[in-house]
Amino acid sequence: MAGHLLSLTDIALSFGGTPLLTAASLEVEPGARIALVGRNGSGKSTLLKIAAGAIEADTGERFIHPGVTVRYLPQEPDFGDAETAGDYVRLNLDHDEDAHRAARMLEAFGISEDARLSACSGGEAKRIAIAAALASAPDILLLDEPTNHLDLPAIALLEEKLGCLNAALVLISHDRRFLETLTTKTVWIDRGVTRAIDQGFKDFEAWRDKTLEEEEAALHKLGRKIVAEEHWLRYGVTARRKRNVRRLGELHAMRKELRETRRPAGSVNFTAAETTRSGKNVIIAENISKSYSGAPIVKDFSITVARGERLGFVAPNGAGKTTLLKMLTGALEPDEGSVTLGARIDLISLDQRRETLKPEMRLADAITDERGDWVDVGGARKHVATYLQDFLFAPEQFRAPVSSLSGGERSRLALAAALAKPSNLLALDEPTNDLDLETLDLLEELLADYKGTLLLISHDRSFLDHIATAIITTDPEKPGRWRRYPGGYDDMLVQRGAAPGAEKTKTPALAKKAAAATPRQRPATQSKLSYKEKYALETLPGKITELQEKIAGLKTRLADAGFYDRDPEGFNRSASDLEAAETALAEAENQWLELEIKREGLDA
Repeated sequence: MAGHLLSLTDIALSFGGTPLLTAASLEVEPGARIALVGRNGSGKSTLLKIAAGAIEADTGERFIHPGVTVRYLPQEPDFGDAETAGDYVRLNLDHDEDAHRAARMLEAFGISEDARLSACSGGEAKRIAIAAALASAPDILLLDEPTNHLDLPAIALLEEKLGCLNAALVLISHDRRFLETLTTKTVWIDRGVTRAIDQGFKDFEAWRDKTLEEEEAALHKLGRKIVAEEHWLRYGVTARRKRNVRRLGELHAMRKELRETRRPAGSVNFTAAETTRSGKNVIIAENISKSYSGAPIVKDFSITVARGERLGFVAPNGAGKTTLLKMLTGALEPDEGSVTLGARIDLISLDQRRETLKPEMRLADAITDERGDWVDVGGARKHVATYLQDFLFAPEQFRAPVSSLSGGERSRLALAAALAKPSNLLALDEPTNDLDLETLDLLEELLADYKGTLLLISHDRSFLDHIATAIITTDPEKPGRWRRYPGGYDDMLVQRGAAPGAEKTKTPALAKKAAAATPRQRPATQSKLSYKEKYALETLPGKITELQEKIAGLKTRLADAGFYDRDPEGFNRSASDLEAAETALAEAENQWLELEIKREGLDA
């Protein structure tokens, strides 16, 4: 089929007089793989609904090629009157479509056709909705945050299914790895208009940053030109004598352009309120176990968490990540074993459901725990309205109730409340939920610079790779057992051979792909050093200096002519130590050189 399957042209839409979209366009060609991106509240979901025909624009044109079928997956599934998963999937099939395909799709996602929709978890509901969308074999598939509520095995399976699909795809997602893997074109919604590049999401962020820099330079140039024109009008001889109407009109036009230009939304200014250093050992867990209804969730798990570590917790939904995190932080007693928190621990936790945010609570109260309107952050005393502005909340919102916030705003508020409190141990359960891509980048930077210890549950693979120094996940062979793997998410895949939970799915291609990977393989689009790499780059010079001093001392000892006669064993031991130290020095110098070359390349 030639030409566009679907096109939106000059779409405009306002809510309550406030323009959301002013000149938005979208062109979907056969086989397209489009990432639809933008800040929270920019209109991504609205544009996707217009593309799906679910809502109408105020102005603009929607064209769909005759005979083209479109399936739309909203963020939150609506099952209507369907009672079982099988009923819902069959409702979405046309009369000539194969119902067996729907059954196979449900089975692939681990869902029984008889599963009662009323009893489904968020993750199960999303998998059912995805199975229904895929089973209908549409020409165009519009997916709004399809990875929400999915665990990593389900995300990997969805990637595999979409990668093999013949349908054109338009994807909204905060999962960067998901977008990098699947997309070849990017449409960016910014201040009501769309801009597109014929490249996938892996190239988008660099292009966006360059575009914004050029725009800011153009506005600066326009401002300087206005100043020059005003000076001319006030003091130019021609201006005083003839009042050049044309030039005055041009000045007014430039002023109007500058005044009406919508600048990009500001960036979140993340700052964590840190307290005194904790003891060297932050958490010591010895042989802890936890079971529910006789099923082992955690069995005989031991770990020592040292100050400054960043542990990522990864496992399928329901495996017990949150349970293990709560036991390690003392929020939940183990059935067996013991957990000891170290000295001088100031713990701040962020729960997955954001239950600390009560609907009737003011935004200001969420930050200050209802203790006035001031907060101390980073050694500075701030009014809560000013602090909330750092997280992109308007000053008038600080007295608004939490119930008035969107999902993304609630996530930002929960982070603002957690980071306002002094801590040296952060326990974050899915902190990236509902955050836009720009805010995710800033949160990464904050956590990379955080001096305390971090325990992190996340399904965001890119986020884990940039932050974690080790991954805690399930043992593939022993139910209830958990293991620690050094490195980030990709490093864990290489060591483990498959994603947690993948061994239970019928996707051998995924396991084969993971097993074939090497520890040095990273996403081709890495735009900055990971936390582990930054930490190594900062600490290696000190380690190199220590090794050089140790080598110098050993050489001085061995140069003593009477050393061997006095202490033959000591001489041999020192010679062995010298050899080991020289080997370690060579390795440290090579590692530092590789990282420095990489850093310079990324900076360039």
